Amino acid sequence: MPALDDASRRARLALAPVARLATLRPDGTPRLVPFTFALVGDVICSAVDEVKPKTSTRLARLDDVRHDPRVALVADHYAADWSTLWWVRVDGVAEVHEHGPLRAEALAALAAKYPQYAAAPPDGVVLVITPTRWAGWTAS
Repeated sequence: MPALDDASRRARLALAPVARLATLRPDGTPRLVPFTFALVGDVICSAVDEVKPKTSTRLARLDDVRHDPRVALVADHYAADWSTLWWVRVDGVAEVHEHGPLRAEALAALAAKYPQYAAAPPDGVVLVITPTRWAGWTAS
């Protein structure tokens, strides 16, 4: 089964509408959540929004990252036709950005990718993931 090259991994990840983000709780157990994101240069960004219902904008994943910045994410395509399957995984280090030019650039990229954000731009903090390792696979 062929591995994806760097350009293909980036392209598939950039087009994926959602990925799963894994963070580490303070007790070392994993927390896995779906999240929306955008590639901004060499980093992956996600924002705390008010578009999707939440109990609070103080998300546990942000507390996890403040405690231990190591994260992983995976985006994939599944279909009944298994010849079209693929996945991309990124291991990285995350930071929470409350202000600054990268936050503004990330919010603009998210609004460009998701019509829901164009209609109601996120105003929360931005999670910025700097990749340390990429992996990917495709069935074809």
